[in-house]
Amino acid sequence: MAKSDQTWGITPPISIALPTPAETKSTHLLLEELRRQNTFESVTETKKRERVLADLQRMADEFVKRVAREKEPQNEVLIRDARGEVFTYGSYCLGVYGPGSDIDTLVTAPRYVTRDDYFKYFPSLLQEMAPEGAVTDLTVVEDAFVPIIKFEYWGISIDLIFSRIATLKQFPPHGQLNLTNNEYLRGLDDRELRSLNGTRVTKEILNLVPEQSTFRLALRAIKLWAQRRAIYANIIGFPGGVVWAMMVARVCQLYPKAASATIVTKFFQIMKVWQWPIPVQLKHMDDGPLNVRVWNPKIYKSDSYHLMPVITPAYPQMCATFNITHSTMTIIQRELERGAELTDKIRAGKLAWNDLFVKHTFFTTDHKYYLAVIATSTTKEAHKIWSGFVESKVRVLVGDLERVASVAIARPFNKGYERQHRVKNDQETQEVQNGSLAYLARDDENESEVKKENGVEIKTEVKTESNPEVMAENGDPMSLSIKSDPEDQKAKVEDIPDVSSLGTKVYTSTHYVGLELAEGARSLDLSYQVNAFKAMCSQWEKYEASLNYLSIQHVKNTNLPDDVFEPGEVKPTRPLRKVAANGTPAPVGQKKRNASSEVNPPPAKRPQPLQTSAAAAG
Repeated sequence: MAKSDQTWGITPPISIALPTPAETKSTHLLLEELRRQNTFESVTETKKRERVLADLQRMADEFVKRVAREKEPQNEVLIRDARGEVFTYGSYCLGVYGPGSDIDTLVTAPRYVTRDDYFKYFPSLLQEMAPEGAVTDLTVVEDAFVPIIKFEYWGISIDLIFSRIATLKQFPPHGQLNLTNNEYLRGLDDRELRSLNGTRVTKEILNLVPEQSTFRLALRAIKLWAQRRAIYANIIGFPGGVVWAMMVARVCQLYPKAASATIVTKFFQIMKVWQWPIPVQLKHMDDGPLNVRVWNPKIYKSDSYHLMPVITPAYPQMCATFNITHSTMTIIQRELERGAELTDKIRAGKLAWNDLFVKHTFFTTDHKYYLAVIATSTTKEAHKIWSGFVESKVRVLVGDLERVASVAIARPFNKGYERQHRVKNDQETQEVQNGSLAYLARDDENESEVKKENGVEIKTEVKTESNPEVMAENGDPMSLSIKSDPEDQKAKVEDIPDVSSLGTKVYTSTHYVGLELAEGARSLDLSYQVNAFKAMCSQWEKYEASLNYLSIQHVKNTNLPDDVFEPGEVKPTRPLRKVAANGTPAPVGQKKRNASSEVNPPPAKRPQPLQTSAAAAG
């Protein structure tokens, strides 16, 4: 059967119509807009990536040879033919990478090469075989969920993982090893299976779409849209790159001959009305050679709790969206509905494609109340580990918050903000730990870095204010309280080292969670949820009280720091004071008659560790 005539996916196509002239023109306009949005990399930069991968392949071959010499020094044939194989996965493998994208890379080796060998030899090989100065920021994480070596090579971020192929003692010539063969999964442990999974899933996605060029252009558009709308981050509870790829691929299967612009339009039309929890699947479930768990909500109760299941096509099939919460699902559905409205107008010629890619308004207009989850460390090395762990658990806090009756939605922002501070004493350290930005390192020291969308860094003066009360939606004051467990607070205070051991630099990563209050909410006490989250994080086996700290603060929209806003964005401001009948300005927070009297007192100017009694005018 010809590829163009086969049935794609698990159902027949909705339409096999060829593109109309208008749809072809719209696709050209979409391509032009994506180029204007700088989503394509230059030929020079792409060639640079190819050279990096060629270098990694040389290192992989040398790595396997060294292990062969150590383990079987008399086996000349084994040593002579010893080789590894480097694969990519993620955006590079899919062909949708852009400027600044990292390269997700997998090193595979024959069965006699172990993960311990990988971490013993490969980091030093990188330094030895790479050109001088090419490798920077080398970090080895052996006990991660997927063990990894992270580094930059000529300025390109590389995530390098490893798996052996236990069924092969010698690899075929380069380019002939096909990882989609399920037999190569035999004899592997869970970490090796997870390492192979990225490449296997990516290859399967490409094999399961009718036209790869159509798929790639449509996926570039959806990825840009999701990034601009701040709904792109698997670790936080939104779909990641592979999930958006599978969703776009499913639409391509339903419209196998459509143009990319049509796929984008149909993506929103179909996904906004998708009957979750019916899963998005690109193929029927495979039987494989292993006695391992595959996604099946009829057998496994936990699988039935997945809200928006998108199932990976490679055996063993898994749900790639288990992180999605009720709040993030609601935000995704809102954005899909918005996207459907916009693409309908684009198709009708009433709007242009750039209207689809307008930036989110998370900080400017979406919320009045936020929680700031602040992970603090006293060394750069400790902060990489601690901040990464806290980031991976933010979705747990979100899940707890959205179960509070007064909270309608707890929406996490999809990126964290990295800051560095210089402090002179213990008091300043405590202020930084509890959210103060008064001691940011100077810009000319090149020590302040903020994770911004599309690689943009904004460094501005930060102003802080104290605010007496939180205002409800109707303008009446409401109470918002976050109180620390006294025992928890006592333990933490004792653990804070003095400035002599701290040095002068403190590192923070801040994740913001926007709160939408339930209708009629008059007070909000999040003490239990906040303290439970802190306790969970502090019980992590790698937590060190002398190095790590966690604070959760309430921040109102008018008190958000300047560095979360990009040039041209309008920071929320206090409402104008009302004029009383006698002509004098009335206090902003003045209560209406019969309004609730439950209001928190103003917070202290210098917050104490592990405590936020937040009240802000709204």
